[in-house]
Amino acid sequence: MRTVVAAFDKWRGSATGAQACAAAAVAARACGWDAAEVPLSDGGEGFLDALGGEVRAATVDDPLGRRIAAEWRLRPATGAYGATGVVESARASGLGLVGGSKRNDPWKASSAGTGQLVAAAAHAGVARVLVGLGGSATTDGGRGAVDALVEAGARDGLLDGIEIVTACDVMVPFFGAVDFAAQKGASPAAVQRLAVRLQETAWRYRDELGADVVNVPGAGAAGGLGGGLAALGSRLVSGFDLVASEVGLAEHLDRADLVVTGEGRLDAASFRGKVVGGVVAMARRAGVPVLVVTGEVATGAPDPGPGVTVASLVATVGRARAWSDPAGGIAGAVRAFVATRF
Repeated sequence: MRTVVAAFDKWRGSATGAQACAAAAVAARACGWDAAEVPLSDGGEGFLDALGGEVRAATVDDPLGRRIAAEWRLRPATGAYGATGVVESARASGLGLVGGSKRNDPWKASSAGTGQLVAAAAHAGVARVLVGLGGSATTDGGRGAVDALVEAGARDGLLDGIEIVTACDVMVPFFGAVDFAAQKGASPAAVQRLAVRLQETAWRYRDELGADVVNVPGAGAAGGLGGGLAALGSRLVSGFDLVASEVGLAEHLDRADLVVTGEGRLDAASFRGKVVGGVVAMARRAGVPVLVVTGEVATGAPDPGPGVTVASLVATVGRARAWSDPAGGIAGAVRAFVATRF
C-alpha cells in the first residue's frame, strides 16, 4: 500500500497544522492509501501542538502586562532526554493576544510572559526546555523574559542543569529584530526608537551577563527574544529543524511515496527556514515527490524546482472557498493529484 505523509504548518487564521494534516490524510485514505499525519511548526504558532505532551498552564503577563493563563507542555523522559518542557512564545507574548498590530503598543510590548513560562517549566523539574519563537508582539530584545527569569532565580540556580533550546522561525542576527517591528504596529519613528533600544539591550547583556548576542544567528527572532534567551545560555536553532527532528520526519519520509505540505500563502519566505521549504528540501534528499497545497501563490514566489507540484486553492476553487474551507480544498487537491499522477 502506498503511503502519503501529511506535513503541514498552520494556515494562519484558517486551519491548524493538525487540521490541515487530517484533511490530507482523510483524502489519501479514501483513495486507498495509508497516511501519516505529522503536524509541523517553524517555532511559532503550533509549536506546542506539533511537539505534544501533558498540558500544563501558568498565569503570566501578556505582551501588554495583563494577567492571562498560558499553556505549556510537559513531555516525559525518554532514553535520550529527561523530562522536557515545551514553551511557545506566541502563547504568552504573541501578537494575537493583543488583537493584532493595530491594537499593539510596540514600545510597551514585553516578552516577560515567555520568561515566566520557562520559569514554570524549570520549577516543574524538567531537564530540558524547548522554546518556540514566532508570532510575537514584541521588539524588546528579550529584556522582559530575561528580567522575569532573573526575578524567578535564573542567576541563583533555577536554570542550573537545564538545557534550554530555542527554536527560531527566522535566523536573523539581534539587530535584525527591528526589521519586523512595522509588522507589529510600529511607526517609522517608533522603529528608530526600537533600534536604539535594541543596541542598549545588547550592551546590557554584554555588561551584565557577559554575553555578546549581536551576531548570533536567530538572536533577532521574536523581536530579539532569541538574543535574550541566548544571553542566559540557550542554544538557538532552526525551528523547523528542531521540530522535524523531534517528531521523526526523516523516518516518516523513508516510508513515503508522496509528501503533502503547504501553508496559507506561498512566497519567497516560505523557502527560507519555514516549514514548506524545509519539507521540500528533506523530501528531495529522500527522493520523494511533494505536493504543496497553498491558499494562494504570491507574485514573485520562486519555482520550487523538480519533483514539486504546487496547487493553489484560490486558482482552483476561488478565494472565498479557499479561505472559508481550507480543509475541503486540501482534501480535494490531494484526491485530484493522486488520481492523475499515480
